[in-house]
Amino acid sequence: MSDLFDNAGKSAPAPSRIRHQPLADRLRPKTLSEVVGQEKILGPDGPLGAMLAAGQLGSLILWGPPGVGKTTIARLLADATDLTFVQISAIFTGVTELRKVFEAARLRRDQGGGTLLFVDEIHRFNKAQQDGFLPHMEDGTIVLVGATTENPSFELNAALVSRAQVLVLERLTPADLERLIQRAEADRGRPLPLDPDAREALIAMADGDGRALLNLVEQVAGWKPEGRLDTEALSRRLMRRAAKYDKTGDEHYNLISALHKSVRGSDPDAALYWLARMLEGGEDPRYLARRITRMAIEDIGLADPQAQGICLQAWEIQERLGSPEGELALAQAVIYLALAPKSNAGYVAYKAARVEARRTGSQPPPRHILNAPTRLMREQGYGAGYAYDHDAEDAFSGQNYFPEGMRRPVLYQPVERGFERELKKRLDWFTRLRQRRNG
Repeated sequence: MSDLFDNAGKSAPAPSRIRHQPLADRLRPKTLSEVVGQEKILGPDGPLGAMLAAGQLGSLILWGPPGVGKTTIARLLADATDLTFVQISAIFTGVTELRKVFEAARLRRDQGGGTLLFVDEIHRFNKAQQDGFLPHMEDGTIVLVGATTENPSFELNAALVSRAQVLVLERLTPADLERLIQRAEADRGRPLPLDPDAREALIAMADGDGRALLNLVEQVAGWKPEGRLDTEALSRRLMRRAAKYDKTGDEHYNLISALHKSVRGSDPDAALYWLARMLEGGEDPRYLARRITRMAIEDIGLADPQAQGICLQAWEIQERLGSPEGELALAQAVIYLALAPKSNAGYVAYKAARVEARRTGSQPPPRHILNAPTRLMREQGYGAGYAYDHDAEDAFSGQNYFPEGMRRPVLYQPVERGFERELKKRLDWFTRLRQRRNG
């Protein structure tokens, strides 16, 4: 105890604690003009620039990936409009806390002030909680600025979205991230100990996230190597940051859409890239196998009947062998689909058939193609006049198989690609025979 107390029993002064301010917080922009990478919304011709110029700041939803400046922009908007900045997170805030926030904002309003309420992860509030903001937005108690990484169209109430302008923030480009590195170097008074290739690798590790980059820079800045580090040395000292991929959110649907459209666009390289992005992000290969098989059905169809079988085989290989052999089978299926002849004629025909089915309701089949297992049914004319096609010339009777009185629609229209060229010849031949035999 002698090191803590003197002879009189008094506490010795505790050693002073040096508070470390993170680099990302130290370099947080002081004005909107210092925000990097969001010129489209902050510039003179952008929506926020126009709002501020007109002195009319309304409620906003800032939609964008992590680390692009949503919190910073909200804080600076409050400064620029003399509003009190209040920040809450939907993850940690309940109904009781929200009521206190609204009450404080109401008192502030009654005293002539205003409140900019910044709600981080606003999509985490349920629908009822989101509705709770509406009256306070409408009566001017708060200017709401919500931040979300999810698509507001799906995750936020329509009523809330209709009362706020949605602004899309973009992930930072390599050039934007380079500007942040330069600011960090100016702050510390010396360059990072990296060669040009390692510097590019550091930017790639940040994956468009400014906050993540500055955290990485802070680590690198603390090193004291002899000379500059190359990419290999940097990789040994830093774990590569995993690419952002939410298996249930927008990124999931964006990437599967990119894969599907690359296949449809006959670009095997792009299709492989998006497949790899999803697998690297931890996507379930079984989900990919199912979606790849759907691509074969929807976009290749009967132009290449083998495509569906190849996808099903790849699916089975994936389930039997697992990774990495199964993933290679999926990759080969994707290549095959991308290079296969394309046709959505079957898909279009099926959708048109459903429209016809809904339109015609419950009309029965014509009686001549109905079975007649009982005498009563035979007396009612079931099966009367049915022509057995195998007994007809060319094994084709040309009879009507649609409900009586229904105008015959043309649903399946094959394309002049792949195997559907052959199917089109057959269809045209049957059409001519039907016309001849039906006068």
